[in-house]
Amino acid sequence: MLDHAFVKLPAGFPDHPHRGFETVSYLLKGSFYHEDSKGFSGHLLPGDIQWMTAGKGVMHAEMPGSWDELTSGFQLWINLQAKFKMVEPQYQEIKKDLIPEAKQKGILVRVIAGEALGVKGPIYTRTPAFFLDVKLDENSEFLQRIPLKWNSICYVYEGQGIFGGQNANQHQVVHLDINDKEEVLKVKTGASICHFIMIAGEPIDEPFVQHGPFVMNTKEEIQQAFEDYYDQKNGFEGAHSWKSKIQNLKKKRQ
Repeated sequence: MLDHAFVKLPAGFPDHPHRGFETVSYLLKGSFYHEDSKGFSGHLLPGDIQWMTAGKGVMHAEMPGSWDELTSGFQLWINLQAKFKMVEPQYQEIKKDLIPEAKQKGILVRVIAGEALGVKGPIYTRTPAFFLDVKLDENSEFLQRIPLKWNSICYVYEGQGIFGGQNANQHQVVHLDINDKEEVLKVKTGASICHFIMIAGEPIDEPFVQHGPFVMNTKEEIQQAFEDYYDQKNGFEGAHSWKSKIQNLKKKRQ
């Protein structure tokens, strides 16, 4: 699931549970606070990324930092393989200045995960994956190799481009079909720039069931997640008594 979010206080995402997957938050504008029941907390600014592995269970809160300025960015949900669904929660938070950039004439790529133009990203992924933020000038061309049978999408958030023969304008998604052989994705621009994110990953090829904030392999595991949350066990110890500090941002205008 990919969400291009626009939010300001008093809206936000106060205290809620997660299990069985990863959330990726990539900020474009404004600021975003996060806090969880395992003691992690932070403040994201434009260009920062947070890659959270919920694993066996965590209580979590995310809130924008302003009543007046819209915060915008992406949140991506990434499924975990069955063998990783009950790992301990983990955070990877990378600030803007520590995300490497790959540059060629007319091309700027922020390499968050995976590799582009010979540059590797800092994020560790449990399943091989790419997360690239790509900006092309007018009349430019970008080539990116994508492994055989990987799931892959591109989302344009500014301008327009041609993705392997498919036209895409602002706020449109292109699904790339990589079935027959390792493929080189060609993205071209004409009179407009194109700013997009590319997300690709090796298929897990396992059944999955999603219900609310839980993503597991079976309905029985979803039911167990709810029971563990209500009984405050197996990763949700103290869940009912934990209260984030940042949820109070929605109650009082700064």
